[in-house]
Amino acid sequence: IALSCALLLAGALVYTSFAGASEARSPSQLVGAAKAGETYELTGKVQDGSITKDGVTTTFRVRDRDGNVSVPVTYTGAVPDPFREGREVIVDVRKQGATFVGEKDSLVTKCPSKFSADEQS
Repeated sequence: IALSCALLLAGALVYTSFAGASEARSPSQLVGAAKAGETYELTGKVQDGSITKDGVTTTFRVRDRDGNVSVPVTYTGAVPDPFREGREVIVDVRKQGATFVGEKDSLVTKCPSKFSADEQS
């Protein structure tokens, strides 16, 4: 019986570990596929000229790395110091109407590499 319980608990642990993990999605992947109320991990670059702040609420657009598609994000919470236009970000969002609402304290700014591709070759 103890072995059965251990296997059951191990199976539950593995299931919850993988069920909670989600792949980061680009704006172009979310535009047509996102369902209202579901949470997604959005990744891309902050579009130039799109950041506006109103108290603790920050509104901005996240675009694909190639710049073709962008989505609006409304975020309430702490904004990392390196957050600015052109920076790559990851944020957990929920689709609400035509906007994606960021989950509080989920915004992460990826720091740019110290080396460009030209310097590495």
